[in-house]
Amino acid sequence: MKLVVRVIEAKNLPPTDPNGLSDPYVRLQLGKHRFRTKVIKKCLNPKWDEEFSFRVDDLNEELVISVMDEDKFFNDDFVGQLKVPISIVFEEEIKSLGTAWYSLQPKSKKSKNKESGEIRLSIYFLQNNATMESNDSGDLLLHPRMTELPSRSSTSPSNSSSPVREEITSAKDEKSSTQKTITGRIAQIFSKSSDMSSTASRRSIDLDQSEISKVEVSEMKAEDQSSNETFEEAMRKLQSADQGSEIPSNLPAGVFIDQQYVIAPEDLNELLFSSDSNFLKSLAEVQGNTELEIGPWKFENDGEIFKRLVTYVKAPSKLIKAVKAYEEHTYLKADGKNFAVLVSVSTPDVMYGSTFRVEVLYVITPGPELPTGEQCSCLVVSWRMNFLQSTMMKGMIENGARQGMKDSFDQYATLLSQTVKPADLKDLSSNKEQALASLHAEPESDWRLAVQYFGNFTVFATVFMGLYVLVHIWLAAPSTIQGLEFGGLDLPDSIGEFVVCAVLVLQGECMLGKISRFIKARAQKGSDHGIKAQGDGWLLTVALIEGSSLASVDSSGLSDPYVVFTCNGKTRTSSIKFQKSNLTWNEIFEFDAMDDPPSVLDVVVYDFDGPFDEAASLGHAEINFLKANIADLADIWVPLEGKLALACQSKLHLRIFLDNTRGGNVAKDYLSRMEKEVGKKINLRSPQANSAFQKLFGLPPEEFLINDFTCHLKRKMPLQGRLFLSARIIGFHANLFGNKTKFFFLWEDIEDIQVIPPTFSSMGSPIIVITLRKGRGVDARHGAKTQDEQGRLRFHFQSFVSFNVAHR
Repeated sequence: MKLVVRVIEAKNLPPTDPNGLSDPYVRLQLGKHRFRTKVIKKCLNPKWDEEFSFRVDDLNEELVISVMDEDKFFNDDFVGQLKVPISIVFEEEIKSLGTAWYSLQPKSKKSKNKESGEIRLSIYFLQNNATMESNDSGDLLLHPRMTELPSRSSTSPSNSSSPVREEITSAKDEKSSTQKTITGRIAQIFSKSSDMSSTASRRSIDLDQSEISKVEVSEMKAEDQSSNETFEEAMRKLQSADQGSEIPSNLPAGVFIDQQYVIAPEDLNELLFSSDSNFLKSLAEVQGNTELEIGPWKFENDGEIFKRLVTYVKAPSKLIKAVKAYEEHTYLKADGKNFAVLVSVSTPDVMYGSTFRVEVLYVITPGPELPTGEQCSCLVVSWRMNFLQSTMMKGMIENGARQGMKDSFDQYATLLSQTVKPADLKDLSSNKEQALASLHAEPESDWRLAVQYFGNFTVFATVFMGLYVLVHIWLAAPSTIQGLEFGGLDLPDSIGEFVVCAVLVLQGECMLGKISRFIKARAQKGSDHGIKAQGDGWLLTVALIEGSSLASVDSSGLSDPYVVFTCNGKTRTSSIKFQKSNLTWNEIFEFDAMDDPPSVLDVVVYDFDGPFDEAASLGHAEINFLKANIADLADIWVPLEGKLALACQSKLHLRIFLDNTRGGNVAKDYLSRMEKEVGKKINLRSPQANSAFQKLFGLPPEEFLINDFTCHLKRKMPLQGRLFLSARIIGFHANLFGNKTKFFFLWEDIEDIQVIPPTFSSMGSPIIVITLRKGRGVDARHGAKTQDEQGRLRFHFQSFVSFNVAHR
């Protein structure tokens, strides 16, 4: 007989880590057979929903279910356990305890923590006749159902490797175990009347039969309802239940597919995962797989989990014969535009197949808009190995699985490209050209600008007073020389005349200042708009569209703003806009090609004050290409910082494009240049290492790892961690008993690198001191040892394994 245990979830687990959380998993043992679930990180109410199968040879055995907390540095911590006698399950009329919550017990009565939480389990027997019927239908793991237990029809192929492994035992073992089971059952029947009281006392778990029936009926209704729902209705249900969770990041083992297709995201999701789609059948024909069975999508755990089961016989290869494969598809996210599906693949018949499973993550996101107006989707497929048990063959298993997965997904990508048109890179680049072609700077004549600039009360009053005085001089008769006057010098004869002269002088000075400012501004009319970039490499294109609510330092409340862009020491300046707060530029600026991708684009808005006065800053912004997604910068409103800008909530509308005209492998080109400078061969890191590095610091895909070193970060106390070097950043990461320290700063922010001779406090190791420029590296302030009187941050690194290699 087979005993099936389904571990669903747990709640109210006591925290065992210093951060007040736990990393729980469940360990199951029946006789010599042991299994464990996956680890749920940092959770006190975990959900597993995994199923395991045990062969029962003795009804007097106990099923021991232990909840453990994973610890990377020490032995795993014990949380609580539950012991279930097998005889209790067998004595039930329907051979099932149903689905219920059980209280976890401490290991001993002397334990301080009396409350160990609760765990939700489903425990039931599979009869021999049901097992034979399931085997006749072709798949025990996908169809472990009886007519009495319709609610337990869905099992996890990735967690049920034991039935497949145990079914290959000899007929002799089957016969002996059957005899042993019958003998034990007969002995139990004869001793049942005498041991009634002891059995009642030993039975610690008692479920009401009516409650079990209610649970089964409700589960049966839920299953029927989910099976009757169409795929589109299920997607709408998932979309309504989505609470804005983040899209899962790529799995660490690497990426097999990263391609954009000319199809809407929801249509691509339906093509790949809908039950009505023929894509999986076509893929099975291409790969030579047989006996494909696609289970229906079903909601589980009160609609929180949406999954299906797929089985097939994988075609034989040069090294491995044809084996049965089990896939469990689970939706992690579906909000109508973004979709994430985790596929857990189990092949228990291969060597060491019970010790691991392969996990593949499919992520579908909207791509950039195409010039034709068609929708575009981005498909990213990543993977990892999940080892359920430790094994010495881990490296061999990973290498073999990697090559097999690569071949399979090459065929997958080829078939998908034949079904859906891939987006051409030329079409995507023309999207930039189309976006920029729609921008046309408004032609403004000098006369129109002069009327706009000089059309105010100050200029009108000055002109009127000047004309009034000229008419007065023409009409008035010449005055006689009196007082201190002499020929050629006519002084005011009263206080009133003196005041009028002063007003005329001040108005004339103001008028001359405006004229000189206008002439200076018109000399800067062309700015850098329209200047084409030169060279091959990383080309940065910035389109300045408009500004909103720009501040003013003038009493009139208006300003004469212009914008200065700075990247890699090169600047581009816009034209000046007169007397406006909400204005439009529509100007395009291109930076000459750079060998390395830029790190930061500085944007500063100035108010033009004329040829002699210093321009006043109206606000500034910094665009960090390491923290921003290039696709998101194609059309963005950038809020300005500064006292005036924050008070007015000033913003700039920009379109930023970053392209590599050289193409090819960016990492290899960079390393070849670095090898010439360093004079040593630099090895290219693996895709797995690069992916883990990018995920650790949240970096874009074009940022690659060059090298990393074990060292100590010197603050008040030395902190051991790893120092990561890439083309644009220096990063540090440490994890001490769950307390993580992580930061990075840019190479271009470094002002000086010094080497301090070994000291007693540095344990005989030289110290590398990195000093940043003033005002730089603010996000990494918590990793700095000191800050000098000029406000510069200093970072101390010591205790390198090989100091000369790290310093070089």
